[in-house]
Amino acid sequence: MSGDGQSLISHLLELRQRLLYAVVAVLAVFVALLPFANPLYAWLAEPLKATLPPGSQLVAIEVASTFFVPMKLAFFAALFLAAPFMLYQIWAFVAPALYEKEKRLAKPLLLAATVLFYAGCAFTYFLLLPVMFAYLNSTAPEGVAMMTDIGKYLDFVLVLLLAGGASFEVPIAVLIAVLLDWVKVEQLAEWRGYVVVAIFILAAIITPPDGLSQVMLAVPMWLLYEAGILVARAIAAGRAKAEAGGPA
Repeated sequence: MSGDGQSLISHLLELRQRLLYAVVAVLAVFVALLPFANPLYAWLAEPLKATLPPGSQLVAIEVASTFFVPMKLAFFAALFLAAPFMLYQIWAFVAPALYEKEKRLAKPLLLAATVLFYAGCAFTYFLLLPVMFAYLNSTAPEGVAMMTDIGKYLDFVLVLLLAGGASFEVPIAVLIAVLLDWVKVEQLAEWRGYVVVAIFILAAIITPPDGLSQVMLAVPMWLLYEAGILVARAIAAGRAKAEAGGPA
């Protein structure tokens, strides 16, 4: 067998091993969370329960919802908690093929992306969801008691948490675009007006049709975009200084 063939097989074996590590980590966390699945769901439902009027509650429409919905939440919570370990496995597989300069850039970006995603999820749960549910409950017609299905609620909140986490990745997207020379920092500053409009449109799509939740999501995204421009400008200035001080 040729050297290229052996190298390909060794890479595939390493990839399989990394994937196995990631799967085992998720399963281990999932098994550890199973005894706490019901309290975990009660905690997740707190933003809605805190805004429900008297007489309203969450309900289980399907026969087995009380069993499968908390289990589903435990699985997604396991993915959430094991994500840094899974990202490390991806990094350990990809890193040997990168140059040292690329590694120095990728490490802080990967760490910042992880922290920002968790920050976005925390912002969504602690700040956005209470405001959103308070508005939704206030729109119920008189005489209509709001009784949300536990499965529908879980799906709704998971999508919002994912959207909230992803929306906080704006500065990472800005930095990657600049580092890969897709755009210039000056262009990002010039496009600010269009970007802000796009951010508010995206926030309006993600959130219910009330202005407060839209603004609550759009403003952090806007500020993170500005932060991305500032960091990208500092990196570009550092690059220019290094090139100017380099050998002729």
